[in-house]
Amino acid sequence: MGETVTVAELTAYLARGAAGGAGTLMLPMITGIGAQVRDWADELAGRGITALVWDPFHGPSSDDTSIDELSRLLLAMDDDTVLAEHRTLLDHLLGELGCRAAGVLGWCLGGRLALLLAAREHRLAGVAALHPTVPSDLAPQHTYDAIAEAAAITAPVMVAYPSADTLVPVADFEALQASLQSRQRGATVSLFHPGADHGFSDRGRHDKPANAEAFQLAWPQALAFLETTTR
Repeated sequence: MGETVTVAELTAYLARGAAGGAGTLMLPMITGIGAQVRDWADELAGRGITALVWDPFHGPSSDDTSIDELSRLLLAMDDDTVLAEHRTLLDHLLGELGCRAAGVLGWCLGGRLALLLAAREHRLAGVAALHPTVPSDLAPQHTYDAIAEAAAITAPVMVAYPSADTLVPVADFEALQASLQSRQRGATVSLFHPGADHGFSDRGRHDKPANAEAFQLAWPQALAFLETTTR
């Protein structure tokens, strides 16, 4: 089981894997560091990967706060501010925690931010983005276009897209694929899940078979991808 820690005044969830082994910076979806995200971090740690989870809302999560309220808090996020927080946590993984290599894993909003971080941080060994929120029509609080910036990533990237995503049209996923595949360095692994919804990883959506099936396929592959790229 992991624990809540403080890293340079940032709250995070830490699940320790093997000493001196691989690490992963986890960037949650709208739930923040809710119970399911902590379970995923513990699962990574059980596979020997140290997981450090960014706290998007500095305290509130789906454990104690409604999704409507978390959505309101999301509107106040600033790309440069959160990217600076991610760099601080990555420094901690590769520094004080002693990880020999680190990847980044994000869902929804965290998937978008994982791509933006990797475009700037070439220390990352691998990037996994599950149903990333990357519409070409940028939200008012977004400064950067993740689709365009993905071309600057040098690490291998795995991205999983659900065809029934109402936030990210199929054309935008195809544009993201084109951007990633334009790179001269870094493999691209793309998963396309017919009929699955945005946020299909959330177990609260698994009453829909297409979502449960998408997660059952994507999650083991994401774990194997991170193990391979950070070993």
